[in-house]
Amino acid sequence: MKSKPSIGNLVATAAAAVAVVFATSCNSNISDNLPAPHLEKRGEVTQLIVKGEPWLALACELHNSSASSVAYMKEYWPKLKDAGLNTVLATVSWEQVEPEEGVFDFSVVDGIIADARKNDLKLVLLWFGSWKNGITSYEPKWVKKDTERFPLALTKEGKQLPILTTLCQNSWEADGKAYAALMKHIREVDASTQTVIMMQMENEVGLHGYTRDYSPLAEAAFAADVPQTLLEHYGKTEGGSWEEVFGKSDRTDEMFMAWNYASYMDKVSAAGKAEYDLPTFVNAWIVQPEDTRPGNYPSGGPQSQNHEIYRVAAPNIDILSPDIYLNDFPAIIKMYSENGNPVFIPESKSGQAGAANAAYAIGEMGAIGYSPFGFDGSVGSEMNATFSEFYKAAGSISGKILAAQAEGKIRGAWVTGADPAYYSQSVTLGDYKVNVELVSSGRRNGGAPQLTGGSYNAGSYGYAMILQEEDGYLVLGSNVRVTFFPAEGNSTVGLAKVTEGKFIDGKWVEGRWLNGDEIQLRYDLLYAVEEGLSGQGLNFGNPHPAFLKVELFNY
Repeated sequence: MKSKPSIGNLVATAAAAVAVVFATSCNSNISDNLPAPHLEKRGEVTQLIVKGEPWLALACELHNSSASSVAYMKEYWPKLKDAGLNTVLATVSWEQVEPEEGVFDFSVVDGIIADARKNDLKLVLLWFGSWKNGITSYEPKWVKKDTERFPLALTKEGKQLPILTTLCQNSWEADGKAYAALMKHIREVDASTQTVIMMQMENEVGLHGYTRDYSPLAEAAFAADVPQTLLEHYGKTEGGSWEEVFGKSDRTDEMFMAWNYASYMDKVSAAGKAEYDLPTFVNAWIVQPEDTRPGNYPSGGPQSQNHEIYRVAAPNIDILSPDIYLNDFPAIIKMYSENGNPVFIPESKSGQAGAANAAYAIGEMGAIGYSPFGFDGSVGSEMNATFSEFYKAAGSISGKILAAQAEGKIRGAWVTGADPAYYSQSVTLGDYKVNVELVSSGRRNGGAPQLTGGSYNAGSYGYAMILQEEDGYLVLGSNVRVTFFPAEGNSTVGLAKVTEGKFIDGKWVEGRWLNGDEIQLRYDLLYAVEEGLSGQGLNFGNPHPAFLKVELFNY
């Protein structure tokens, strides 16, 4: 007797038909010989190449559930585009694309791709498979309900955690099959158009509460020999169990978990790359100031102290990215950019603080891109006005920024009134040292009003991106004053010419020539001269970002 088709099969058949039409319409009259989006080292930075050209991701991440509904997202796409974005990070969940085992439904994925493309936006898709924020919740019901086939991690006391163990082959094979099917589908519907440009593997993985997993599979692996490749990496000549090689400690437990999370995700990523080789990153729930041990933060995630293990265990993961919500953004991003790790920030702040973060990441650290989390919830709000203005300004010179990154002709500065160490920052570019100081107010040296020094608003942020040009510098600044010193020698630097303007269709449209009150930052000239300054500089006197061009001379 012939069985009736299930609802899932009917859905899959309909989705497949839609996908064929979608793929045909997307790929018509477009070359099929384009290389897929990929990472490429250019100069001292790694850039994301899309359709043969570098891409600067001025991005945002949607709330976790937003992209699960095509209808829900309809009103947000044009708002996101109007806010200056060119890239959106959107979730794709295992439970939604494989509701029944072996039955795939990509209708929502197709709708999200189509609407992003309609609004001229690129996509970075976030695969929420086995773990999200270290917890297992986005897996399909048929995985959730079968803990014998897909076992969970255990506490030391033997209690089940709502977290799939990393040691189960059934789990990574099932996750990998679903992810490979997704990547195959994306290749079929999008390879020529390249709306989807990068993938995130899982989300903020790691074990909560405990330093390691105590499930039977994990116990056996912990007592077994440390993998030879890891022994060789650490220069260990004698093998043994994890505790025999590395000692009994929380750190050993964390290394064990890092190896197994990285190995699991590498298998899933490899399955996807075999179908469509897009750049792939993992994101880290970073160590918080109050954390005292692994498990306070997800143990075994791609935190900076685990990067070496991830590089050995996960060659199919390209970037180890931090999610940064802590205040010391420059220090954290530097920590996560060591040893050639490309810079991409998938989750961070929006608002003026977010604009400063993005400017610093892109200008100083050569970042591929920056993305505040949950931006769809506040797009168009007053708090994000200066953030959107920064994205629009940076987007108008994205080609210049990318070229300057590759040529080493760009620097960035991040300043805040919350920490005296960041009231001002200095960078050297070409023949000059550029000092960037947060906007301040006050009087000094005889009571004359000054535009530098004085007091700083503890809640304020400022930034500058400085690009070296043939005849001077192009500066994109907000809430800062900028002065110049010679990189070498003791001469004083003067401002030969300062002009404001903007870029329209990539071309500089000059505005006013600035002089007098518009560039005079100090009137206590005797004191300024003693400090090696002319008293003049660039004044970005409020949070609204602006462009200034400056030509300099020495005297």
